[in-house]
Amino acid sequence: MSSHPPIVLSDWYELVVGDSLMQGDIIPNCPVFRPPENLKWPPQQDEEEAEFTVGNQDIIIMSQSCDLEAQQKSDMWLVLLCPIWKLSEAESANAFLRSSYGKEECRKGHMHGYHMIAECSDERWRNEISIVSFREVLSLPLNFLRNFAQSLGSRPRMRSPYREHLAQSFARYFMRVGLPVNIPPFIGDKKEEEAIKILHRLEATQLARVLEIFK
Repeated sequence: MSSHPPIVLSDWYELVVGDSLMQGDIIPNCPVFRPPENLKWPPQQDEEEAEFTVGNQDIIIMSQSCDLEAQQKSDMWLVLLCPIWKLSEAESANAFLRSSYGKEECRKGHMHGYHMIAECSDERWRNEISIVSFREVLSLPLNFLRNFAQSLGSRPRMRSPYREHLAQSFARYFMRVGLPVNIPPFIGDKKEEEAIKILHRLEATQLARVLEIFK
């Protein structure tokens, strides 16, 4: 365990060292293991071996911080992880993110399964705007991840409340429910809707001046 205090990089991120893990820890180039898509079970006698893919992936810890404490009372031994893709990488895989509209929808949290996190321009850890994907959930043994994290030296961690915002987005993705029959939409005048949207974007002083004119 390390007693080094975190080094603040920005509102979003800090640098930590040691084997202490928390939700929101970013582990660069972490080993991940993926089974083949055509894995058969139970294995046939003539197919005694299966080839698993081992690669490196930037990941972020999604498990609750309280479950990762060294003296935790729970028997959890696997850490829940999600992959992180740099925005430039995500654009090449998802055409919607190539447009400014797509990026803005993701920034607002309107793309289910994806969560955008900020860039970091500090020379001690530089990273472009990135996308956390909830569409692939990974896990690694807790002790393995502690040892690997410690071997990295300094590593990034999301700060509060941004890590809680990430967790909220993760929970919202898995708890979403589509209703078979919904309440019909309230359709109003298009010009009225646009005017209301503009009014909502005004600051309080601007809004007061506008309303004063139409009294």
